[in-house]
Amino acid sequence: MALPISISDLINRRVVENARVEYKADWNPDPIVHSICAFANDIDNWGGGYIIIGIEEENGMPKLPVSGLEKSSVDRINKELLQKCNLIEPRYVPIVESVEYEGKNILVLWAPGGESRPYKCPLSVTGEKTEKVYYIRKLSNTIRANQQEEKELFQLSQTVPFDDRVNMKADIEDLRSGLISEYLHTVGSDLYRDCLKRPLSDVAADMRITGGPSEMKKPLNVGLMFFSEHPELYFEYARIEVVDKPDPTGVGMTEKIFTGPIDRQLRDALSYIRNYIIKEKIIKVSGQAESERISNFPYDAIEETLSNAVYHKSYQIGEPVTVTVTPDKMEITSIPGPDRTISDEDIANRKMVSRRYRNRRIGDFLKELHLVEGRNTGIPTILRAMQQNGSDLPVFETDAERSYLTVILPVHQQFLPQEDSNDEKKKRIRLTVPEIKQLIINNLSAYGELSTTELVKKIGYSKLTAVFGKAMKELVDEGDIEYTHPENLKHRNQKLRMRDPLEGNDR
Repeated sequence: MALPISISDLINRRVVENARVEYKADWNPDPIVHSICAFANDIDNWGGGYIIIGIEEENGMPKLPVSGLEKSSVDRINKELLQKCNLIEPRYVPIVESVEYEGKNILVLWAPGGESRPYKCPLSVTGEKTEKVYYIRKLSNTIRANQQEEKELFQLSQTVPFDDRVNMKADIEDLRSGLISEYLHTVGSDLYRDCLKRPLSDVAADMRITGGPSEMKKPLNVGLMFFSEHPELYFEYARIEVVDKPDPTGVGMTEKIFTGPIDRQLRDALSYIRNYIIKEKIIKVSGQAESERISNFPYDAIEETLSNAVYHKSYQIGEPVTVTVTPDKMEITSIPGPDRTISDEDIANRKMVSRRYRNRRIGDFLKELHLVEGRNTGIPTILRAMQQNGSDLPVFETDAERSYLTVILPVHQQFLPQEDSNDEKKKRIRLTVPEIKQLIINNLSAYGELSTTELVKKIGYSKLTAVFGKAMKELVDEGDIEYTHPENLKHRNQKLRMRDPLEGNDR
């Protein structure tokens, strides 16, 4: 990747602040990796910094003439740099450019502020395993963070939500001026009047959907989610999937996938559900002149539930928002689940008042477009819509790890199949522990690693039951299956798998 700045301007500090440039006469792993870590932590939000290898520093400025690097050493330094950067936690690798300056070979390392800060690295990257510590920049120096500064780093990581972070993989040109002008017109913004006459970068800056250092402005994640044609290029599976499953066997199943800017995919999915999923009946009430009109699922409840799923899902996790429709219910699932400021009791009582917002900027845009309600009014809207339609109240379901949230909207009783329940459902309810154990083994053998939630759904249950949990525990105790992270049973990526019998009993 070419650097977004003139090499001459960078070396002579004509554009970038002094504190953001460091010179190194040669490859010296420890101080260089420490500085990479410090620039990545970007404690002052300056946009990271640059390390120039092959130029000696003299009184804070480059010593001329440039000493440079032997051409044969450039590849070796590149390889060793990657190896040492793997020791940074979380993993962080700067952008490296090999250039010729005044006839000499130099390496320029560009280390923008990282998306997953705080970062830490070993005290010594060249010796045996050593303690990993946090490094920061103070003025023009790389120093080890003290206890208060470490606390500040963690606070910084919590105060910059993912949707409000700079996306270093995209360019401002990936934003579409047509989508921006359409949005501004829709919300009635004064920016609309001259947005097509001004440079895209200026309009985007006014909307606060770009960020980064002055020499290389980049889109924020929220800008790409709303104003790029293909957000899935930057956020895997950033889409909505609607599955209509009229039969448990899958016969007659239809699946629609909605992509594009997240407000467009939300509107398109809601339009599809309104036109193809929602059904109405007119009920004549004895002794009443007016008939009652009811729906299998009230649209207002679906709109609010699906909008909240788009609003609150994590776009760092490559999973779509899913809508699954069966004869007796509609399930809308997003990942992960509610944060732990909401108690299990609150979830059971449908009183989910959040004190933290995962995607505050997404919420702002959706509210301007009138696609979500105001603060903490979504669930009352859902409950009111279900009650007015005469439907049973929804169920909010998650697991102990809060790895997902599924909102179950029961179908109106008038639209239930004539039979009370199907034979398959009865069969699953009657399964014994040995039968469930065999089904667990069959599924893990077929699919490899599965989370508890995935395993439960593969076998056909809607949630983890006591009998299912007992069967799973017995298989673990008997050594037939194992956790992928046995040292931490609450690990967010915890899964189950078949245990390799050749590995013995000392695993």
